[in-house]
Amino acid sequence: MSSLFALPIAAVAFATLFSSSLPPSAVQRRAVAKAGEREMMVANGPARIQVKFIGEGKTVVVLPSLGRSVEDFRDLSARLAGDGFRVVLPEPRGIGGSAGPTENLTMRDLAADVAAVIRAVGDRPATIVGHAFGNRLARAVATYHPELVNKIVLIAAGGYKPIETEIRQALMNCFNEDLPRSERMAAIKLAFFAEGNDPAVWESGWYKDVAAYQTAANAATPASEWLAGGRAKILVLQGAEDTVAPRENSDYLLRQYGARIQVIEIPKAGHALLPEQPEAIAKNILDFLRR
Repeated sequence: MSSLFALPIAAVAFATLFSSSLPPSAVQRRAVAKAGEREMMVANGPARIQVKFIGEGKTVVVLPSLGRSVEDFRDLSARLAGDGFRVVLPEPRGIGGSAGPTENLTMRDLAADVAAVIRAVGDRPATIVGHAFGNRLARAVATYHPELVNKIVLIAAGGYKPIETEIRQALMNCFNEDLPRSERMAAIKLAFFAEGNDPAVWESGWYKDVAAYQTAANAATPASEWLAGGRAKILVLQGAEDTVAPRENSDYLLRQYGARIQVIEIPKAGHALLPEQPEAIAKNILDFLRR
């Protein structure tokens, strides 16, 4: 196992970059992190999960939004790795090298994929960072496999308040590449981005078939099973202008599980958050990890 996580030359360059007096640009962080990346495949029954690793230290597992890849976490992963954490990026079934059955799944099945990854990397309990749909999955993992998780970070923490009809339609239109570009970009902006933020950064990277089975798995599983997130300590990063997961969701978590919950509102952020306010997201997660 130790050879799997041996520091390559690029990781040394990565550490050197972050020790300089000048803050690295997002492009530099992504380039160095990708050069220092390692990879493995993890089996969970008939499923095979492609897992990437960046950095060394305590394990942080990241889970992406509905029908999207862990590539959305590229900038955040570089920031966390540069601060002494090992970031584990498992692709959902149907993206990259990850594959497996996608019919008749529940959130318990998808949580088992993540649990298999945590067991395979050998460092537990881990912290899980879940964005949007990934926030639901993070809570499911912490519920069904509490021994594997001690902290979870919920970015855009929906699950309690139903999504408004207009916003739900916009969310689905993000995956419809047959729409005129202007109409599709308007949908991406409405569902995911705060006023003044550019949705073009998320024009690509949408996996319709993945979103379909994830949506079905969520519908097949009562939210009451996973909503509490097991016994884990929880940080909620709430976009101030999130239309998909508005503040009512995090307020509910505070009312129900206040002793375990911290909510931080991120200004000028919608449902996307990661590309909208990367520095604020990273700072608050690092503060939470260091406690």
